Amino acid sequence: MPAYLVANIVMKDPVAYAEYGSKVAPLIAQFGGRYLIRGGAAEAVEGQPFKRVVVLEFADMAALKAFYFSPEYAPLIALRQRAADGDVSLVEGYAG
Repeated sequence: MPAYLVANIVMKDPVAYAEYGSKVAPLIAQFGGRYLIRGGAAEAVEGQPFKRVVVLEFADMAALKAFYFSPEYAPLIALRQRAADGDVSLVEGYAG
């Protein structure tokens, strides 16, 4: 069953965040992930508006966790956290 990383990001340092983006994209692909949403326009219809929404899809939760908790991603998490605030969740997909 697919699994998703869902993030709502508020950039503090656009230059550092751009560096993060350029470094993380190849790593996501290396772990078999792909972008479904990468910061497109969002319109709030209920609750608080999202800022920069990112959704990544992986084959399953094991693949997503292999990416997120990998030693290769750890320094990029630190870079992202310096460049932006936000909420990040790992979410199981729906099997129907």
